[in-house]
Amino acid sequence: MNADVARFRPGDRVKVKFEDRPGHIRTPWYIRGKTGWIERIHGEFLNPESLAFGRDGLPKKTLYLVAFNQSDLWDKGNNADKLLVDIYEHWLDPAA
Repeated sequence: MNADVARFRPGDRVKVKFEDRPGHIRTPWYIRGKTGWIERIHGEFLNPESLAFGRDGLPKKTLYLVAFNQSDLWDKGNNADKLLVDIYEHWLDPAA
């Protein structure tokens, strides 16, 4: 994995883009528009949203493990509990 190409680092606060578009989307609806932080950089992989339509998946996309406080996702979420989701970089923006 070439960490030099990763836009974010562990600990960085990120916001998931709130997009509703057609296609093979790998980002769960319930985290779109939500803010979390980078736990880990998994590396670069072929883009599954492109591969699903028979394309080559290039350019590769960086995949992150992003953590969210459950209380930020659901009304009755416990702040002591976290949710971890793998999210590709093109779905993430720096948090304000």
